[in-house]
Amino acid sequence: MEVQFLGGAREIGRSAILVDDRLLLDFGMDSGNPPSFPIGDVDPEAVIVSHGHLDHVGSLPSLLSGDGRPPVHWTPPTRDLAMVLARDTLKLHGGTYDCPFTEAELARLTQVSETHGYREPFEAAGYEITFFDAGHVPGSAHVLIEDNGFSSGRPGADGGTRLLYTGDFHTGDQQLLAGTTARPNADVVICESTYADTARRPRAEIEAGFAESLRTTIWEGGTVVVPAFAIGRTQEVLCLCEEHDLECYVDGMGKRVTELFLRAENRAFLRDPDLLRRAKGNARFVDGRDGQRKRIAAQNTVVVTTSGMLHGGPAMTYVPEIRSHPVNKIAMTGYQVEGTPGRDLLETGSAEIDGRVMPVSAQVEQFDFSAHADRTGLRSFLESYRNDTVLVNHGDRCEAFAAELRADGFDASAPELGARLEVGSP
Repeated sequence: MEVQFLGGAREIGRSAILVDDRLLLDFGMDSGNPPSFPIGDVDPEAVIVSHGHLDHVGSLPSLLSGDGRPPVHWTPPTRDLAMVLARDTLKLHGGTYDCPFTEAELARLTQVSETHGYREPFEAAGYEITFFDAGHVPGSAHVLIEDNGFSSGRPGADGGTRLLYTGDFHTGDQQLLAGTTARPNADVVICESTYADTARRPRAEIEAGFAESLRTTIWEGGTVVVPAFAIGRTQEVLCLCEEHDLECYVDGMGKRVTELFLRAENRAFLRDPDLLRRAKGNARFVDGRDGQRKRIAAQNTVVVTTSGMLHGGPAMTYVPEIRSHPVNKIAMTGYQVEGTPGRDLLETGSAEIDGRVMPVSAQVEQFDFSAHADRTGLRSFLESYRNDTVLVNHGDRCEAFAAELRADGFDASAPELGARLEVGSP
């Protein structure tokens, strides 16, 4: 089996891995300025998608720009999330370099979609594929690829190869999802390493501290703005607000994603669908008409809104409205990439918001609600694959983590972008 790394190798973003020039795993984009996309030209027989985040699905419709119509395999929530993200990309950047596809290609994507549940094997491009719950966001999957000789036309030859692509995963419980417990047998593991150098406090402690922080600000008469990623993070925060009896508003794409997760075919991918249903009932959805956002910002309440890094979305209204009073608070819930307004705000106390650099007198706090496994979680997961080949990707320090694993007896390496590797049985 040959694997080629077209993106996500020694980097975070534009994940894309090609197996034997026929099976494509993810096809994302890095939404930086300028954006970047997977390298090379690909014409796969089939596509497997691990989960619905932009860095894993952002370039997907562009695969349908030519004559090829490869089937795209994913879980129902991943399909729905990918479509929401693609439509948003078209709305914001359609017709520019920042959007690598057209409306016509997006329409074709619905025609080639094939959905699957967890632990339900299916065939794609001559391989047997099985999804396992990865505990990252609803619908996220570890992907097990087994050739068993079928892809080469020699069933049973040499016992075949079992390749496990972890996608993004979390080993700890969240409000929406339980941590992954799947450890399918594999010969080769392509493992994400986003937080290989991070050790977190227990999730329950982070959640309790977050809720107490919000409660304190509300009690003191302030307003809390919670910039949050639309997929997963917004819903986590809504669940915590419901659990701790905190009034809140929700604004931005997170509204659509919340409704999406509660669709009948997606509820089974949630840890507790009723919790999210109650959380939705506790929240007030904002439509943004007639100055509504400014009126809400003046209230003694919690506002959960996109964008998570303050580079767009309704946050561009809320933050300027609450920034001048020290009783107010901005509670960041996700990693802030260097160069984003969110990162600037944490480091300098000011940020460029909607074209203006604004000093912020409101309190600014950071809470680590990451949906990725931390260092302990990664090592715990990989312990099941100590005797197998480990290929480290999707991280800022892939080489260092691979070296650490080698020092501990693993057969581990960090392929570079564009690398082609022969793995498993010949």
